[in-house]
Amino acid sequence: MLARYSQIKLAILEQIEAGDMRPGDRVPSENQLTEEFGVSRMTARRALTELVDEGILMRSQGIGTFVSDDRPMSSMLTIRSIHDEITQRGHQHSCQVIQLAEVKACHQMSIWMSVTEGDSLYHSQIVHFENGKAIQFEDRFVNPLLAPAYLQQNFLTITPNQYLNKVAPLTEADHVIEAMLPAMDVAQKLDIAVSQPCLKISRRTFSAQGVVSYAQLYHPGHRYRLGGHLDF
Repeated sequence: MLARYSQIKLAILEQIEAGDMRPGDRVPSENQLTEEFGVSRMTARRALTELVDEGILMRSQGIGTFVSDDRPMSSMLTIRSIHDEITQRGHQHSCQVIQLAEVKACHQMSIWMSVTEGDSLYHSQIVHFENGKAIQFEDRFVNPLLAPAYLQQNFLTITPNQYLNKVAPLTEADHVIEAMLPAMDVAQKLDIAVSQPCLKISRRTFSAQGVVSYAQLYHPGHRYRLGGHLDF
């Protein structure tokens, strides 16, 4: 049986999916949810807060909580698997593996990965889909010493992020976010025009043993957002 806060989340998601609540509509307040579902205010607050963190709702201080626009939103403050992001919105994740190969580190990649130029790296390219629409092109390099079985994984059933967190748990990361126009090959993989702006996230992740991976993540700007909620 679902936890009470999960029941509230599911009820709100079902109303959004059915079109009963549309982007910009105000959702019931904590007090209204408390009365409707017979739960504590803390439980109602948790349901709304998690939906805000997942980008489904947006909170306006002193006004209320509203249905966000219909582009998915990823947190700028946490690193989550794209599969988890999509399924938590109640949508279907699928992917297409473009490449899995062992390559030699070029000069620039040796700097990013803290290896010697010419050392072996694992390289993967995967397109991730949300309800059949391309939402992310993932171009990732991995240190074989920290994830030796990387190329043997079935990335149709587990994402690189999920696998790497199992074998080399994340301790820190740095990333850069920029708006850009995609190169032709990236546009083709995302099924967009080269004139369509993208959000590009360049992310390097570390475990206790060193640099685990360097990934460039491309998202169609009209299908994806970055954001989050901060409490001070």
